[in-house]
Amino acid sequence: MKNLVIVESPTKQKTISRFLSGDYVIRSSFGHLRDLPKKTLGVDVEKNFKPSYVVVERGKKIVPEIAKIAMSSDNIYLATDPDREGEAI
Repeated sequence: MKNLVIVESPTKQKTISRFLSGDYVIRSSFGHLRDLPKKTLGVDVEKNFKPSYVVVERGKKIVPEIAKIAMSSDNIYLATDPDREGEAI
């Protein structure tokens, strides 16, 4: 059984990896993966101000890597912080 644990920072990845090994793969998102676009309003006012997120530059590399591991994982654990940033991830 393969388990993927997604955390926010490389430091947390390193720390948790000391306790979980074997069937656990720990990966960091390196912070937030999406944001509102800088050159436009970022919300659709015609659709109740629905946000229009874009993937941030570092996310363009990290998201496919995490997705590839997730596809071969039996379980995925999201171990982010209980805050706005963690919720967005």
